[in-house]
Amino acid sequence: MNVLDENIVFSQRKQLGLWKIHFRQIGVELGQAGMKDRNEIIPLLHTLKRPTFFTRDHDYYKPDLRHPDYCLVLLDVAFDEAAEYLRRLLRHKAFRTQSQRIGKVVRVRHGGISYWQIKLEAERALSW
Repeated sequence: MNVLDENIVFSQRKQLGLWKIHFRQIGVELGQAGMKDRNEIIPLLHTLKRPTFFTRDHDYYKPDLRHPDYCLVLLDVAFDEAAEYLRRLLRHKAFRTQSQRIGKVVRVRHGGISYWQIKLEAERALSW
């Protein structure tokens, strides 16, 4: 399940729908608007089946947030590029499947992808 933070704007949400990328958004289909990061969103992710959570909030790119039941993705791009880079990540050969993403905290940028993975102490980087 792909979950969007409420900081992903409507135009990007609409574009994902046009590309037939299925998702649920915090404050729309899940939870409620204004949920707090670690205190409310992380516990919500624990109730879902292997979600990939997409956000533009830099507070989520921390190795201590790795967990075997979900994936966190920081879209470190402009607000109007979020859908494009979300789709690029989902099409990347190392992140295509849910099982490839689970257990990682990922940062997506113009220059590539960096991530922390469960059971690995070093940050990894990949190019597009």
